[in-house]
Amino acid sequence: MAKRNQTSERSAKKPAVVSLFSGAGGLDLGLEAAGYAIRLCVENDADARETLRKNRPGWKLAEPGDIHRADPETFTSQAGLARGEVALLAGGPPCQPFSKSAYWSNGGSRGLKDPRSKTLHAFLDFVEVALPQVLLLENVKALASNGTDEALRLFQNELRRINRRHKTSYSLQAIILNAADYGVPQIRERVFLLASIDGQTISLPPATHGDANGLERFRTCWDAIGDLDVADWPEELNPTGKWAGLLRSIPEGQNYLWHTPRGPGEPLFGWRTRYWSFLLKLAKDQPSWTIQADPGPATGPFHWTSRLLSIEEMARLQTFPSGYRIEGGRRSGHRQVGNAVPCALGELLGLEIRRQLFRERVRHCLHLIPAQRNDCPARERRGKVPESYLAFRAKHKDHPGTGKGPAARARERAQRTA
Repeated sequence: MAKRNQTSERSAKKPAVVSLFSGAGGLDLGLEAAGYAIRLCVENDADARETLRKNRPGWKLAEPGDIHRADPETFTSQAGLARGEVALLAGGPPCQPFSKSAYWSNGGSRGLKDPRSKTLHAFLDFVEVALPQVLLLENVKALASNGTDEALRLFQNELRRINRRHKTSYSLQAIILNAADYGVPQIRERVFLLASIDGQTISLPPATHGDANGLERFRTCWDAIGDLDVADWPEELNPTGKWAGLLRSIPEGQNYLWHTPRGPGEPLFGWRTRYWSFLLKLAKDQPSWTIQADPGPATGPFHWTSRLLSIEEMARLQTFPSGYRIEGGRRSGHRQVGNAVPCALGELLGLEIRRQLFRERVRHCLHLIPAQRNDCPARERRGKVPESYLAFRAKHKDHPGTGKGPAARARERAQRTA
């Protein structure tokens, strides 16, 4: 394939994107903001499809939405693109087989042995048929750092086979980003796998936001959702479950560790014996903790007023454009937003691909990050521990250490019986 490095050729027409596993459109919205044309979205979830249909009626939805029910030629035909005409093939396959939560809840991740990982093969099948100029795949950080690197090896091996068969030069690049470093009001680490048809790679710009001199300050929860802070909220945002009443006794930005023998609160739990997001709260003057897709009743982040976040607030923290509506009920909406790529990260990578791989002149600033606010109020006052929880006071033991906890022992047992 000839390199597309002439500015006049690229600037006359927006680069064409085919989006796989589009979800609510987080990555695609970022690419749209970076100047791309979304030609086709392949998404199977009915509510996510409705979200895309209602917010972006000009984007074409693939039929069928299930990537496993049609061959890649069907989808490229629907996009109206021939082989080699896809400028960017982008997507975020389901991450559950490689997530930290799989290690915690199941005593280990099955990775490529998990049936859900067939989505990685589907993505690669599409690469071979479309031969995109660039491919971009997003997933949880553990995809590239779970100790086995099996997914990376799968991609590298398959791209080598594609190169041999089609005389291409795809070379895989793994990029790990923390969204907060680029102005997203959320601490969210993700890996992006990128490959260009001619073997080029990109160099990411340095962080633009942080605590160091010369950087803009991190964008905060207050920057993103301060205007939505109200004294009254819908009943559905009241927390439920065994530990709901304990939230008010935990300060902004803290979690259950506050109430451990090493913390300043009551000794209600052992140190590091629960998952990090257990009773985790936002702080107004800091970026959000990672928004999760399928949390339990005690899983944060919770609002600093000790309630659940609204879908609109979560979408703001993921840098969805103002006014973008997530369709479906609360559970579906939470899953759609939690699974999304922060839109501003899609914008960042889209601009860098245009600048470095397509040789275009593009802006450096991101349009999708929130503006700074200078009216952040003081932190909320912490409440007392309700009497009912004081029965849990005890000399709780700390977690025994890396590789010695119940999840690690479960993994060992699973490996012995495999």
